Amino acid sequence: MITVTNPAVYATGGPDDGEFYIDPETYEAKLHYKRPEEKEYFRWLNHMYNTGLLDKESFTQKDDQYKAKIASGRVLGLIDQSWNYQEAENSLKSAGKHERTYGHFPVTLTEEYKDHSFVDIGNGSGYGVGLTTALDEEEQIRAIKFLDWMASDEAQILNNWGIEGEHYNVEDGKRVVPADVQDRKTNDNAAFTKESGIGLYAPLSVRYGDGVKDSTDNYYTTNYPEQITANYSEPVKKALEAYGATTWKDLFPGKEEFPVKEWGAAYNLPSPSTPDFTVPFQKSQDIVRKAIPAAIVAAPEQFDAIYDQMLADLEGSGIPEMEAMYTQVIKDTVEVWSAE
Repeated sequence: MITVTNPAVYATGGPDDGEFYIDPETYEAKLHYKRPEEKEYFRWLNHMYNTGLLDKESFTQKDDQYKAKIASGRVLGLIDQSWNYQEAENSLKSAGKHERTYGHFPVTLTEEYKDHSFVDIGNGSGYGVGLTTALDEEEQIRAIKFLDWMASDEAQILNNWGIEGEHYNVEDGKRVVPADVQDRKTNDNAAFTKESGIGLYAPLSVRYGDGVKDSTDNYYTTNYPEQITANYSEPVKKALEAYGATTWKDLFPGKEEFPVKEWGAAYNLPSPSTPDFTVPFQKSQDIVRKAIPAAIVAAPEQFDAIYDQMLADLEGSGIPEMEAMYTQVIKDTVEVWSAE
């Protein structure tokens, strides 16, 4: 999903709504692989495969094999989310092979499409903290007090920056990460995080976002433009300079180029849990995860037959009715969120 089907949406000008495409005018939901433009994206992958540019083991290798290839520095490019390959890329950084690491580009099928990576999703629901009813009243109060402290400046700074004098210093009123600490955070992040605890205790529902400043005019997190660019290796800086950019984000369309999504991110919304939804949805995934790899590795003249059969199969087994149910979820969400 992350490396094969989701990228088809981004490359053809759609936002990430999980396995669905939501029509922004009608709110109709359909499995996004049904879009004609995505068929052409997968045809491009078929071309890549048949010309030897796509790893022949793409659909058969295990996750550790995939990461081992990346860590070897032999993979020219990949389609993935950074959190899924970061561990392997960190190995390259630790080995000083910064020229073998990866840039981030808004690659689309043609110039008519815009990458929606930074579209404003509006209501970012999907995360939360709950307390079990098994706690007695005193324990519940303690838990609430702990969460309240987690939201304090003291805890936010400790969770994101660490301990003053050990993980950061204050110079002219600004928090600064020493070079040796930053080197470990950049090139040996997994071990550093485990040893220091920085970032381990910051649940998303009790956390200020990147770019937000506290009362001292310092950022709550260490992810801000100046710090991000300071962490770049020389090969990265040279690559960005060649593109006339300061950060990789500069290469992407900004959120101001898109309307705010009225339903947020569909993958965060609760799906119907009844069998008339869950069974057809699982059937659709079984169909897609068999057919799309088959279409990509097929001979070019076989591609259309395989893909068109998949589309035909997605019109049965209660799948259109499942899509209609999800459409109603989207419409109900928009109605509630847009209420006065």
